[in-house]
Amino acid sequence: MGFLQFFTLMLALLGCPLFIVISAIALLSFFSVGIDISVVIIEMSRLSDTPLLLSLPLFIFAGTLLSESGAPQRILLLSQVLLGWMPGGLAVVSLGVCAVFTAFTGASGVTIFALGGLLFPALIKARYSENFSLGLITSSGSLGLLFPPSLPLILYGVISGTRIDQLFLAGILPGILMLSLLVGYSMAKSPAREGAKKRPSKQEVRAALMGSAWELPLPFIVLGGIYGGIFVAGEAAAVTALYVLMVEIGIYRDISLRQLPEIMVRSMMLFGGILVVLAASMASTNFLVDREVPMRIFEFIQHYISSKYTFLLLLNLFLLVVGSMLDIFSALVLVVPLIVPIANAYDVNLVHLGIIFLTNLQIGYCTPPVGLNLFLASYRFEKPVVQLYKASLPFLGLLFVTLIIITYFPLLSLWLVQLWG
Repeated sequence: MGFLQFFTLMLALLGCPLFIVISAIALLSFFSVGIDISVVIIEMSRLSDTPLLLSLPLFIFAGTLLSESGAPQRILLLSQVLLGWMPGGLAVVSLGVCAVFTAFTGASGVTIFALGGLLFPALIKARYSENFSLGLITSSGSLGLLFPPSLPLILYGVISGTRIDQLFLAGILPGILMLSLLVGYSMAKSPAREGAKKRPSKQEVRAALMGSAWELPLPFIVLGGIYGGIFVAGEAAAVTALYVLMVEIGIYRDISLRQLPEIMVRSMMLFGGILVVLAASMASTNFLVDREVPMRIFEFIQHYISSKYTFLLLLNLFLLVVGSMLDIFSALVLVVPLIVPIANAYDVNLVHLGIIFLTNLQIGYCTPPVGLNLFLASYRFEKPVVQLYKASLPFLGLLFVTLIIITYFPLLSLWLVQLWG
């Protein structure tokens, strides 16, 4: 048995796919205590009965369609027309567009690759410094993860058993706070302008609005439908996917019917990877719960830490490390089942905990030395990763300030939930 455990560890270190490693751990764990390993398959099959899981593949499909279409260029053009005349207007536009795009795609790397090529030259042309431009785009790549219909928020809700509509509400004010701090900093760092910039004419505004007329209703369809009581999260995902399909293929014609099968395959491959890892992880988690591992960890921690606030501080440090080393989906699948029972014992609200999780993992994406965004931006813009470290530090400082506020002022996350949830 010891050999098998060692072999599994070596597979993980050699880069074996995560779902194989987690599945092997689950099988070995149940086998080691004499339980029939068919229970692992039973636990996996139970996951398919989770109604909330339906929304994930549909939102992933809609986000993939948007990323492959001309939507990023149209939204960027509209934002430039409406906000580009302000001090720091282009930087503000960059933050807003990245946040919106990441909220729908859920994948930070997609935002950097889809929008970085448009935004970086534009920022340099507008006389922003290279380091500021690199730091802005790198930190903005994961900025929208707190806004609905964020895929990681949905995944956290599925794993923790938390209502997704409440998580959508809870992320709005923390997301706005984070965006506002970065906007304020960007406006302060705006290069000196030669004379007042001309405001757009009514014709320019009208043309930009008409260009994005079919994509602008998307957030209202999702949020209005859910909180208006018209449909639940799974139905909202189906309506969103159908709407995006009709708009991008039938109206804008950015995507041909020939491209559609390839896009469907790519989006379902992403979902399939998440599903298999999630199913294997749920089996491992149930073993840990059966062996009372979370409660033993809680008793050990409580021996040294009695304060909920100290626990939250240590949790933040732990999640920042996890977020810098793993992609957000793997981090949620692996860590949430272990932390939720301990957080419950410390009387931490699970909706608030979800926003803390997402904020930490979002910041972890651009935290040196191994944050994923840093390497993606380094590859995309062909710059040394050390330069990306330096460029991201001012933005990281503001994100850490937001994290502290979110962690220790739970009302920021819970006020809208208490009001409407």
